[in-house]
Amino acid sequence: MREGRNPGLRRGRWRHRWRHSLRLQLITVFVLLALAMGAVFLGGMQRAFSIGWRDAARPLVSDYMDRLVADLGTPPDIARAQALAARLPIAISIEGPQVNWRSQPGRQGFEARTGDWLSRRTADGHRVSFGLGSAPWQKGPHAVGWITLALLLALVLAAYAYVRRLLRPLDDIRAGAERFGRGVFDAPIPLRRRDELGDLAQRINTMAHDIEGMLDAKRGLLLALSHELRSPLTRARLNAELLPSTPDGSGAGERERAALLRDLNEMRDLISDLLESERLASPHAALQREPVDLAALVRETVADMPGAGAVTLDLAEGMAAMALDRTRMRLLVRNLLDNALHYSADASQPPRIALYAQDCAAVLDVRDFGPGVDAAQLARLTEPFYRTDSARQRATGGVGLGMYLCQLVAQAHGAQLEVRNAEPGLRVQVRLPL
Repeated sequence: MREGRNPGLRRGRWRHRWRHSLRLQLITVFVLLALAMGAVFLGGMQRAFSIGWRDAARPLVSDYMDRLVADLGTPPDIARAQALAARLPIAISIEGPQVNWRSQPGRQGFEARTGDWLSRRTADGHRVSFGLGSAPWQKGPHAVGWITLALLLALVLAAYAYVRRLLRPLDDIRAGAERFGRGVFDAPIPLRRRDELGDLAQRINTMAHDIEGMLDAKRGLLLALSHELRSPLTRARLNAELLPSTPDGSGAGERERAALLRDLNEMRDLISDLLESERLASPHAALQREPVDLAALVRETVADMPGAGAVTLDLAEGMAAMALDRTRMRLLVRNLLDNALHYSADASQPPRIALYAQDCAAVLDVRDFGPGVDAAQLARLTEPFYRTDSARQRATGGVGLGMYLCQLVAQAHGAQLEVRNAEPGLRVQVRLPL
């Protein structure tokens, strides 16, 4: 249903905007306060003046009406009444046994509204009533009312502009908080004022600077530890490969050496993944972009991976070369394919990799036909060190950095990575802007 055809939806959105906007609430309070104060002031002044004016004007008006009725004669003369109504801004009504006349025939019932003190009875039984006629200011538009309304609107607009300028730092603080939440600390919140809001912006900038320092220190420590661990791991691998075989020829030493090398290789891969994830997560990460034929890159990666010979390739031909980081894109394709192969051990068919153009983007689609993932865990697959199995046994795969690295590589290239169940299996799509 369109929004224009649903007034309730529009009202609900405006109500939500009003509750969410501090500016609109302040303007509403100002307008209601101004209207209430104006109504109370005008009502009180009108009441105060009307009481005193009636008491003072009643005898004067009564005496003047007696003179007018006497001037009309007995019975009342219609010609004199017409001349009187034309000369003065009054309306005259005459009711009686001989004369029944109104100066304004279309105006009914004003005799009852004027009351007895604006009516007189003549000696021959006629009732003469007076009321306000068509004054000159009543014949044209009510200019005073329109001017008042225009001034009121101008005041409201001026108040809104002032409140908007007053609360403009809130927009800067909100935008700055969003930037800091994304890890972008190079653009602090601008300090436009030197009041409480300016002080709040300054404190948030200081907090963001401290958080950036802590994150940089954590990242530096992790990189330093990873670098320092590489050397002893390399020596341990060399020593393990040089271990002599057991004299009895039972093969137990070979199995132990193979297990030790497997553990060392896993630790080496973990350190490499940690280093790469920290490099990509850094706001200063730089990509070595070059023209890359993505289809050829996928073929090369599949050919280099053991056990990937049965993978189905559906790659669009003739796609233009894209400015990509070849090493990082190879890492992305390798991790996605390794994940698909791992969960396709008992699947009905091998994984499939597709590449095609859609909506000004190159879509890399990697799908396996395994058991899939529980829907509640899909959103967490790209988190670091997250695995779908709670036991974290070595037989179930890596340490949970593969999909996280894929997410970082996609974000570094300005792409979107989407994970969803394909029933059967899991499908991962990477949309690279062309």
